[in-house]
Amino acid sequence: YKLVSSFSVPDRIESFELAESNLIVAASNYIYIYDRTASLVNNFAIGSNLRDIAVYYKNIYLLFPTRIEVYNQDGDRLRDWEACSDESDYCSMAVAPGAVFVTDAANKNICKYTAEGNFVKFIQSPDGFIIPGYSFGITYANDIIYCSNSGRHKIEQYSPDGEYLGSFGKAGDATGMFCGCCNPVHLAYTSTGEIITSEKGSPRISCYGMDGEFRSMLLDSKALGGGTAAYDIKVSGDKLF
Repeated sequence: YKLVSSFSVPDRIESFELAESNLIVAASNYIYIYDRTASLVNNFAIGSNLRDIAVYYKNIYLLFPTRIEVYNQDGDRLRDWEACSDESDYCSMAVAPGAVFVTDAANKNICKYTAEGNFVKFIQSPDGFIIPGYSFGITYANDIIYCSNSGRHKIEQYSPDGEYLGSFGKAGDATGMFCGCCNPVHLAYTSTGEIITSEKGSPRISCYGMDGEFRSMLLDSKALGGGTAAYDIKVSGDKLF
């Protein structure tokens, strides 16, 4: 991979998502909607301390530490609900057909809701989630929930019903391993089912098959421009965002 284009937004980017031909960017207290040519389509104000966003059927799901809000792309709030635990500290979110999955860095579990916001169940790792900081990424692809058990340097797989399906990954500095105290941070997927991981410390972005086998490192720290923070990632066709 090599850099082909970039553009700036008015403030610090907290998270972003792809929605058909648009990019949905969360920056501080605003959502900015751009088309693929980086032209601003719309923007609207939101609350502070956003943790993650997801897009499903054009609706924008916003994750806060103890709350989820749902908007359309005109900026109208459609619904919202509070966390099922007062002690929650939500980190990342994935939306699947009829369900919303949220990782909780405080309670070390995954919380499943219906699309309307009704609590369904907690999903626990059979090995126990170890989550230093907020490295607790989650994504949904091909009827499987993938989440990072970052303190164990693994990616775990679950069915939408919460059944544990297995895991892959191991600690190490070499390519195909997860380095540092807690990696990977962010997860994404390709249209053909590969899982894309993003690490912090010495940032790098790698590709794994659906079977968990390492395929290749797509971008290393040098190609990404250095630093220590993990890069949020999304994939569309042959383009990595």
